[in-house]
Amino acid sequence: MSTLVDAVAARFQDGYVIVTMAGGLELRFPAARNPRLAGGTPAQLNNIEVSPFGLHWPDLDEDLSFKGLLAGDYGQSGCCHASCAQERHAALLENCSH
Repeated sequence: MSTLVDAVAARFQDGYVIVTMAGGLELRFPAARNPRLAGGTPAQLNNIEVSPFGLHWPDLDEDLSFKGLLAGDYGQSGCCHASCAQERHAALLENCSH
């Protein structure tokens, strides 16, 4: 099932990708947790296309779904252990501001 989100903007700042929702809530995650994003320049990381389903970086050929992000999956991690997923999810919630 797809996850529709009311994201209105996304940006890269201070090592984090920050997604702003229509209601003002911000969701953030560290770009360094994704190998493709970790290798990007600030200009490439700030070139983000936002859709109701996720984020796309055309310069880096990377797509992340909101469903995955909300589950703590920053993509391309290579680890599928449940404890790692729980750790990623906890970090995501820790970096959520409202």
